[in-house]
Amino acid sequence: MINTFMGNLGHLMTIVAFVSALVTAYSYFQYFKASEIEKASWRRFSRFSFYIHAVSVVMIAFSLFEIIYNHRYEYFYAYSHSSKALPVHYMISSFWEGQEGAFILWAFWNVILGVILINTNKFWEGPVMLVFALVQAFLISMIMGVVIWDLKIGSSPFMLLRDATQAPIFQLQPDFVPEDGTGLNPLLQNIWMVIHPPTLFLGYASTLVPFAFLIGGLVTKRYSEWIRPALPWAIFSAMILGMGIIMGAYWAYVTLNFGGYWNWDPVENAVYVPWLIMVAAIHTMITFKKSATALKTSIVLVILSFILVLYATFLVRSGVLGDASVHSFTDLGLSGQLLIYMLFFLVIAVFLAARAWKHIPTSEKEADVYSREFWIFLGAMTLGLMSFQIILPTSIPAWNALVESFGGISNMAPPADPVEFYTKFQLWFAVVIALLTAVGQYFWWQKMDRKALKDALVTPYIISVLLSAAVIVLTKVYDWKYIIVVLAGMFTIVANSVILLRILRKSTFKLAGGSLAHIGLGMILIGIMFSSGYSDVISINMSGLTYSNSWEDEMNKEHVLLWINKPTQMKDYTVIYRGRQKKVVGVPEYVPSKILESTGKVNEALALEDYKDYFKKGDLVNIVLEENDYFKIDYMQNETLQFSLSPMSQFNEGMGGLISSPDSKIYLDKDLYTYVAAMNDSADPEWKEDENYEVAPGEQFHIADFVTYFDGAEVLKEIEGYELQEGDIAVKAKLRVLDYDVEKQLNPTFIIRNGQVGKLPVIDDELGLKVSLENILPEQNKFVFKVNQYQKDYVVMKAIVKPYINVLWIGTIIMLFGLTVAIVRRFDEFAKMRDKGLE
Repeated sequence: MINTFMGNLGHLMTIVAFVSALVTAYSYFQYFKASEIEKASWRRFSRFSFYIHAVSVVMIAFSLFEIIYNHRYEYFYAYSHSSKALPVHYMISSFWEGQEGAFILWAFWNVILGVILINTNKFWEGPVMLVFALVQAFLISMIMGVVIWDLKIGSSPFMLLRDATQAPIFQLQPDFVPEDGTGLNPLLQNIWMVIHPPTLFLGYASTLVPFAFLIGGLVTKRYSEWIRPALPWAIFSAMILGMGIIMGAYWAYVTLNFGGYWNWDPVENAVYVPWLIMVAAIHTMITFKKSATALKTSIVLVILSFILVLYATFLVRSGVLGDASVHSFTDLGLSGQLLIYMLFFLVIAVFLAARAWKHIPTSEKEADVYSREFWIFLGAMTLGLMSFQIILPTSIPAWNALVESFGGISNMAPPADPVEFYTKFQLWFAVVIALLTAVGQYFWWQKMDRKALKDALVTPYIISVLLSAAVIVLTKVYDWKYIIVVLAGMFTIVANSVILLRILRKSTFKLAGGSLAHIGLGMILIGIMFSSGYSDVISINMSGLTYSNSWEDEMNKEHVLLWINKPTQMKDYTVIYRGRQKKVVGVPEYVPSKILESTGKVNEALALEDYKDYFKKGDLVNIVLEENDYFKIDYMQNETLQFSLSPMSQFNEGMGGLISSPDSKIYLDKDLYTYVAAMNDSADPEWKEDENYEVAPGEQFHIADFVTYFDGAEVLKEIEGYELQEGDIAVKAKLRVLDYDVEKQLNPTFIIRNGQVGKLPVIDDELGLKVSLENILPEQNKFVFKVNQYQKDYVVMKAIVKPYINVLWIGTIIMLFGLTVAIVRRFDEFAKMRDKGLE
């Protein structure tokens, strides 16, 4: 039966949220304009209205998750993004897989930030919350799902399936509810997809805070005072957005199989660019606090960071990227609405900034080469150039769509090889940034002239050169470009470490945020260089086989074919494929698939054998996502098992075939990264012609390539799963099949009932064998076996050594920790001024 209550509740809360956002915007506008006598009442009403809005947004989120969690597939959103097979944490991922859920998540974070701002600000509450309320009105409009005349406003996640599709079943059965949903994208079935999107959208939401303070400053003519309250939030935004980007990179590394963590995909670029601009804005804002310069630059950069977030949303969710990105969404008819959303705030911000431009204080002092302002300007300019070099080519599909919308033709194409195109520019930008962060820190903490700079840099320069030389020699870095990268990264680490030590000796740890962040940056640069530039493919195809005609030559050369149980040499390792496995609820390790038999119910299997102390033969067990297979790969050296990896694959017709995720062995100095590119499909085998064997007990013979021993037969009194009647004769043959170092028992059974013969064959999917006992010849003391063969189990696998990739991950942690220290310091400064009544 269709449940309409939750959908109606969600719809109602959406309308309440939209109306309350508009009411909040109006009331905060009146609060801003009101006299001192009226301000208190308008403030109370504004807060009350915003809290109603907050509750309604939370209820929207609750309603949607309730629909997903309780498998209400009468709703299009639940049917399209979830299934009964998903565990709870993947149901959470289902929530934001669709566009509507992502907008709800964004609005939810805005509400949380708004509540914090209301309770931590005094003077700024009115103008800041006015901007917040307007943004919320736009976000909620994205999920309204109403049509006024021919104008569609938003796409509702609470639409019933029968209203969203034209399936004939709904004409016959209007109340029809599907048994199950279509499920979650296999690539999103990863724990990082539970935490990466919320973090990223918190980063998106947080860019609004410095933007709102800036708008408040422009409106109230406090052209410079907005910097202090906005700065901790700008650093928070850079930290959270950076964390979201890193989480996305790590998700790509552990889930996708392109062998890396960053592919310069348009969606990756669209998120990365606002982060670069926000980092530039932070530095110019700090510069203004120090020396009253770069205020106008800060205004431009803060506006750009927020508008670029909206632009990224437009690119990703308007459908304009089409086939240019593996991450982009299809168009839900929201592209025009998204464009209005972006242009509205762009026009407002540009208008207010232009109106106030001549009144914005500037410094008449010309920046000296030996001043902190000059080096900050160089850094901000470099970050800006980095951003534009990325965003312009990324925007080519949007430009083509714009030209075509006016009836024109544009043949511009994005870079054919984005990795090579972007890397050849971004590598040198990153080197420049690394050098600037090394030198700039010395200007930051003391006045410098040429001699002082020389004296200050000589020690870190010598140390960094010596360390770089050691790294270059020991790791055999002979490419001149990478030598420069090592020198730049090491110089950044050493120079900022020197500054960090001075700070810790002479001052407080709260001042160490910048140095820590820059040390992390140097480590990231070196980690990227090694893990990407010196990746070593060790799975070289020595067989001469072409695995797939659809693969490029390089792909055929860089994969190895592993037959089950057959040792294969792969550089320093002997690798052996040991079969398919499943994840079972309550079992901390993988379980061999061959001892599990599906019951036909979702994620349920019958245990065919005992498995350690976890379950017994005949028990029903719950599988975690039964469509996922985990392939056990043993890595051996000197005939000793070193470790095993279990890369995952799933065959998904809806996504074009095999979906694979890697598994890695993590060392301190490298990762050994392994994934399956092709596998045997035993679901619909192609059987060869029957072969018959007459064998006496105790004899050895060959079935296909397998040495087989016939150890005799046994008369059975009972057969599991089969009821014997009085007078039945049942005989079980005992066959031992040797497959390299594995011995398998195959027991086909022969039954005679009332003169009729029945056969219970045995099938081994790993060996690709079906064996039946066809006849017994007592006069000759022989048994007749019929054997059918199909393809023996195999995988085609790629293995890559990623050197020093942990330097990258550790560097990101240090950088994010440094930003966190800076947040604490800057918020403490703001709070002290606020408590004095100066903010």
